[in-house]
Amino acid sequence: MLNSGAIYLLERALDAAAVRQRTIAHNIANVNTPGFKRSQISFGEELRARLRSGISLQRTHPLHLPMGGNELAITISQDNSTGMRSDGNNVDIDREMVELAQNSLDYQFATNQLSGRLDMFRYVINEGRR
Repeated sequence: MLNSGAIYLLERALDAAAVRQRTIAHNIANVNTPGFKRSQISFGEELRARLRSGISLQRTHPLHLPMGGNELAITISQDNSTGMRSDGNNVDIDREMVELAQNSLDYQFATNQLSGRLDMFRYVINEGRR
């Protein structure tokens, strides 16, 4: 029951938010480094595509319950586009700050959803007693 698809998705969303946080922090730390190219992660696009086509999961241990399919990947890629700066750096601090705020909201949403689901399990386990 705790090995449900929704909990798996929330777990992966939290993992993606943590990786995105580190990536954005790395970009911000290098905002003045000549020639630095920003990095970005892709997770939301793959998640949306999987939700449209149906999610299939993969067992990572023989004793896990079968859920089938592949794991959702968190991919870090480098943005090699040119920036407006002459030193080759393409980090836009305003963009990074917006992405940082959005990531914070995404993380908060996922933690609230996961907490709510775990509270439901706790309520059932305790037979309705708090």
